[in-house]
Amino acid sequence: MSTLSLELVTFDAGGTLLKERSSRGAMYAREARALGAEITDEEMADLMRAVHDRLPQEVDGAWRYQLGWFSSMIEGVFLGELGLRPDHLPTLEDRLFSAFRDPASFEVLPGALELQRDLERSGVRMAVISNWSEDLHPLLAGLGLQGRLEFTLTSAEERCEKPNPELFRRALARAGVQPERALHLGDSPSEDFDGARAAGMDALLLGPD
Repeated sequence: MSTLSLELVTFDAGGTLLKERSSRGAMYAREARALGAEITDEEMADLMRAVHDRLPQEVDGAWRYQLGWFSSMIEGVFLGELGLRPDHLPTLEDRLFSAFRDPASFEVLPGALELQRDLERSGVRMAVISNWSEDLHPLLAGLGLQGRLEFTLTSAEERCEKPNPELFRRALARAGVQPERALHLGDSPSEDFDGARAAGMDALLLGPD
């Protein structure tokens, strides 16, 4: 696809535009060790993955990655798996939610801002489609990534998540762009590449390099 026929580029967020300075497993493990649990970053990442995969897409009305859903995940990790006391939960939630809202916990990936600038110069419109909480909006703003975006669709707010092509179709409808004139960039073969292609968009998969 040439930039002459390209009207819209949509980006994934995590692993595409930005990443955590410290891994999520490391951030959770640090909080657990502060409360006396003996656990490595790698062991915590495995626990988090197991709890994440056990939780349904919706918990007590909270869609995946909404704050209520994350509260259930934190409870599952720290109480269910590590056996910490329930009275630790409020402080844990406050600290973890604050960390993941804080732009200082993240960094912009090399080339992301430059790519946004070059696309803007070419007259290409931009948006974000991400499986993330509603906190993504201020996070993108705090990292300087939001200024050139027309909009951001998060799975938590849309109650629909990648790779469901419906989320991509909603972005196309909001932009008023036909799928053959849109391109999605992301790092997940299933969520980003396959999801966008199922919606009729072109897609590029970004690797670790």
